[in-house]
Amino acid sequence: MARAPEDKGGEFRLVAVKAVADAYPLRGQLTVRDAHGRELTLGHGPKPGSVWADAALLHGLHLQIGDALLLGETSLRIEQAILQEPDRGAGFMSFSPRVMLHEQDLAATGLIQPASRVTYRLMVMAPDAMGRTAAAQALAGLRQAIEDQIERDSLRGVRLDSLEAGRPEMRQALDRAEKFLTLVALLSALLAAVAVGIAARDFTDRHLDDCALLRVLGLHQREIAWLYAMEFALVGLAACVVGVTLGWAVHHGFVVLLAGLVKTTLPGASAQPGLLAAALGWVLVMGFGLPPVLQLAQVPPLRVIRRDVGRPRAFSVGVLGAGALSFGALLLAVSSDLRLGLITVGGFAAALAFFAGLAALAMWALRRLVPRLRSAGRWQALVMATRQLAARPGFSVLQVSALSVGLLSLVLLVLLRTDLVASWRASTPPDAPNRFVINLQPEQSTAFQQSLREAGVLGYDWYPMIRGRLVGINGQVIKPGHFASDRAQRLVEREFNLSHTAQLPGHNSVSKGRWTPDEADGLSVEEGLAQTLNLRLGDRLQFDIAGTLREGRITSLRKVEWGSMRVNFFVLFPQGELSGVPTTFISAFKGPVDPAAAQTLDRTLLQAFPNITNVDISASVAQVQQVLNQVISAVEFLFGFTLASGLLVLVATITATREARVREYAVMRALGARSGLLQRMQRAELLGVGALSGLLASSVAMAVGAVLARSVFEFSWAPSPWVPAAGLVTGALLAWWAGALGLRAVWQRPVVDTLRRAAL
Repeated sequence: MARAPEDKGGEFRLVAVKAVADAYPLRGQLTVRDAHGRELTLGHGPKPGSVWADAALLHGLHLQIGDALLLGETSLRIEQAILQEPDRGAGFMSFSPRVMLHEQDLAATGLIQPASRVTYRLMVMAPDAMGRTAAAQALAGLRQAIEDQIERDSLRGVRLDSLEAGRPEMRQALDRAEKFLTLVALLSALLAAVAVGIAARDFTDRHLDDCALLRVLGLHQREIAWLYAMEFALVGLAACVVGVTLGWAVHHGFVVLLAGLVKTTLPGASAQPGLLAAALGWVLVMGFGLPPVLQLAQVPPLRVIRRDVGRPRAFSVGVLGAGALSFGALLLAVSSDLRLGLITVGGFAAALAFFAGLAALAMWALRRLVPRLRSAGRWQALVMATRQLAARPGFSVLQVSALSVGLLSLVLLVLLRTDLVASWRASTPPDAPNRFVINLQPEQSTAFQQSLREAGVLGYDWYPMIRGRLVGINGQVIKPGHFASDRAQRLVEREFNLSHTAQLPGHNSVSKGRWTPDEADGLSVEEGLAQTLNLRLGDRLQFDIAGTLREGRITSLRKVEWGSMRVNFFVLFPQGELSGVPTTFISAFKGPVDPAAAQTLDRTLLQAFPNITNVDISASVAQVQQVLNQVISAVEFLFGFTLASGLLVLVATITATREARVREYAVMRALGARSGLLQRMQRAELLGVGALSGLLASSVAMAVGAVLARSVFEFSWAPSPWVPAAGLVTGALLAWWAGALGLRAVWQRPVVDTLRRAAL
């Protein structure tokens, strides 16, 4: 209990005392307010003989910075008001304001006595001078040694925390962001593979005549293959150098977006990401680009006089095998989440087969339909476009498949990014509660809610809270030793916060079973608790509530967003009234925006209801919202980068037909076709191919996105039923735009020049 001196009123409050060493904090900085009202950022804790305290405590005790604070058996001078601690991960769960002092003053307070509740934390970091790789190895070895000791010596109550096991509300957001960025990396690699494959095929088509002439001049196939392999190796090396340089420059902008996410100076970029990027670029060029080009070595010398021979094969076992091995290497290198990688790659492999099959079916239907079409009238351009597609079905299938894969990547990213950002913003909305009040007695309910309304607080959570210990499952008495996991043992040892309500809380959702209002014998259990304790629907649970035993049957499992800053419970009785058990109430609400008004409300509530504990989590809410906003900015930054890459792939897919179109249109123009008719024909062809690709891509994206949302990102997936229609229109417009951008040269080359180089 912290107390104010008698001349300052002598009031007292329950506080959470934190004693720190000279090295505190190892990482990050503290934000405090001094006696002049200035906010300061400090890299050290309080000095001996002084304390730092939460601003809410100072207001509650009517103290100011510079006054004395009585703590246990000693008096310490208040030096700073704490605004934010870098390591206050448990601040949300601490129902008391913070008092921080130096560890040398702890003994003088006399606070540590038999049966005192004390938690010790040992915080460890590796020196920056150690190097990232060596530091990671050292920390990994230390972590493994500690985990082995905990398991070997059965150390109860000892827990090893890390960045990956931090605050749940932040961990979930960061985990989802990491998985989304991994997905972005996978899809970027996929788009790059498509682009390289298309560019390599276009390169092959443009060098067929050159290779035939080289064969006539006596160059052997092995020499031609070696020359092109060396050329691609040098091009790949140059591309990797340029790409890594650009990536190194772009990463600085990415770091700016994350500034403040970690209150510390980030170390410089290591060479590992650059080496990985260079390796990926090499795999892309050699795995997807070189195999089609090596077919140039097989061009027969006869092509010099018969340019209709020697065309490269659209598919070959070597090309497909090299592509499959290369993509497998990409998966292992890029994906840190095996499930995400398998779903993405498996989904895209199935999608590619699906696209090719439907495109082949469409081409078959066109070839059956074309002889019946008449090319006269206003539908002449459409009919000619249809015949153009049916005349080269193999290439049309390849074009539709490649375009569909590119659009699938873009649509999938757009859908997941939209729902992911929406779930983040919904988890901590602007009106998220920043005050939690506990220990409210039933007879204080009306007066307390009236005080909130008078202060302008109209929306708030209000739930009864019951303390109970789980003592039996299905009629069997349970003990901690019955469970293997340390978390399950701790849960059985502790008391639960139980509650009852007839209506399912709006921020919870039923994942299994059914919520029945006022069900006399029902229980609703949080699904994470059920998984930890191996509970199932139909199991009967028995709780000891202040000596009274209450039983119930699990009729539903709930999904709870622990990072929502709302009142949540492990176990709920779906009943409006629960008699015969001691009950207090808990409330959560958002205080006034104005800091002075918020402090006035806190003071008013504490004076009117001195028994309550009012927890101000404004700093925690602000920190979570700041982290989410920065994560969203980072995700959108890379999303835009990948979107631009996808658009370039679309342009490459469309322009891959440029040389063939130049020859075909030159013949048509020589036979009397007007440029306007040919332009309308090309427009109709591009719109048709784009619309088909967009429809296929958006339909498959909904299916792949549903699996990813449920199995990887763990959020609800409810895409609009208009997505296929929007994909159809978007695909058509993007194909039209890509054609207008990449096929302008079709109309600029003279007909005579084209016919001279055309196949005879």
